[in-house]
Amino acid sequence: MSENNNKMTSIARRINFDFWLKQFANFLMIDVVLVVLIAVTFFVWRENALPEGVVVDDRYFTGNEFRQIQYIIETEAGKVYGYYIYKVFDLVRVPAIVFLLIQGATLIGELFNTKKVRMRMRPLNDIAMKTEQLSNMAFDSEKFENFEQAISNLNPEMPDAKVHTGDQDLQSLEIAINNLLARMRESHRQQDRFVSDASHELRTPISVIQGYVNMLDRWGKEDEQILDESIEAIKNESENMKNLIEQLLFLARGDSGRNTLHFENFDLTETVKDVWEESIMIDETHVYRFEGEEKVVINGDLSMIKQSLRILVQNAAKYSKEGDTITLRAKAEGGRPCYMVQDEGIGMAESEVVHVFERFYRSDAARSSAEGGSGLGLSIAKWIVDAHGGTIEILSRPEFGTRFTVKL
Repeated sequence: MSENNNKMTSIARRINFDFWLKQFANFLMIDVVLVVLIAVTFFVWRENALPEGVVVDDRYFTGNEFRQIQYIIETEAGKVYGYYIYKVFDLVRVPAIVFLLIQGATLIGELFNTKKVRMRMRPLNDIAMKTEQLSNMAFDSEKFENFEQAISNLNPEMPDAKVHTGDQDLQSLEIAINNLLARMRESHRQQDRFVSDASHELRTPISVIQGYVNMLDRWGKEDEQILDESIEAIKNESENMKNLIEQLLFLARGDSGRNTLHFENFDLTETVKDVWEESIMIDETHVYRFEGEEKVVINGDLSMIKQSLRILVQNAAKYSKEGDTITLRAKAEGGRPCYMVQDEGIGMAESEVVHVFERFYRSDAARSSAEGGSGLGLSIAKWIVDAHGGTIEILSRPEFGTRFTVKL
């Protein structure tokens, strides 16, 4: 271990010195460029100071000592203009000294950064040590056979099946494989649940349609009332199936990364106001209130953001009594644009809140059955918000209502 630490310290010193040399070369190049710029500026300045119409015949330097050196310009008319170089030096001396002191202090400080480099190298050193340990392990054929046998005997469908050999040298590999198995089981469980719930949701409208079709076949040909009732019911259930399939396709495209978002700058306050006006027109059973700060600009997909907002408003209306107030807000909070939907409905218990974004989840089966809905709306809203790098916060209490706050 001590030998390894000494080796890493030596490497850190070498890396730090290489960086110091590059920093020194950069500072030197900057200094040279500044000297050239000052010289060029001086010459241009003196040329522009000559009287208009003067034709220069010659330019040269005179003087042996520093304070006697002059830049001479002779004209064709025989007039001589002289400028002392030391005056330029006196002008830039103080800024130059300050600049050089800063560079020097920086270079001195960089010489003592070995410890910092060593700390940043520590993760790489740990990986190297682990690799070296693995390469130096005395894996005999029996270890390989035991490990292979443990994997072969594993039944991945068993909920608590794990790879276990009891060999300390193989423990890290066992942990990695067991974690992978756990993630695969969870993914498989979610997929099974999704397919099962989707089948169940589609089975209900199909059963209703089949029932009305059978009723039409028996009595609807002669009874006009049954005919009208059956046609209306079939239309409604077909629309429900269409909406459910569209929601499923939306989530499927989202899972596979095929939902395309078109980002643009727009006013979030105006978008929330649009949804508020729509809600007033299509729902006369609730009171809708709007609160918005002026000009909350956001960069996002306008149609997607509007869709997520409509889902939250529809959810609030679904679980609120007639006459309850639903409030829509738009504002900037902590530098982040956000919108809120708050209702005075039945609310949710804390145990229900953690599940509301799960697909097909409905907190109260009897209530949800009466209210309708697929249980996918909030999942879609969550996907949209996540796609914009945002978060959804929920504050809910039974019988007091629920507030959804989306921060983007």
